[in-house]
Amino acid sequence: MSKVLVCFWTGSGNTQKMADAIVEGAKSAGAEVEVTMFDSITPEACNNYDVVAFGCPAMGAEVLEESLVEPFMTEYEGICSGKKLGLFGSYGWGDGQWMRDWVDRMNAAGANVITGEGLMANNEPDADALSECQSFGQALAKA
Repeated sequence: MSKVLVCFWTGSGNTQKMADAIVEGAKSAGAEVEVTMFDSITPEACNNYDVVAFGCPAMGAEVLEESLVEPFMTEYEGICSGKKLGLFGSYGWGDGQWMRDWVDRMNAAGANVITGEGLMANNEPDADALSECQSFGQALAKA
């Protein structure tokens, strides 16, 4: 059984809804899942899991949340080589550039982004987006 960590930050609750569906999907595939927020774990502790899913909505000009998530990910870049990751988040404007940048950044740091790309929901995730989140969670559990 794989150990999956879902770690996220949310502003409006949309990314949390995605996280909840990802957790449901991973558990349905037999994974042991823990859920936390970025301010409740250290980057080093993330390496105690087989797979980590990080979630953050697009902020400002399509960037990660700058006071908590960005510094966390900067530190994590130095220790993520070889780790299996999933990346997810919601956005309300733009075209998802923040997610493409995040995926490229983690791949460049040596991580293995499981699906090859991040999972995005435009604004509040609808039923189709939540179903995709559940499938994403299942993929993480099987990685």
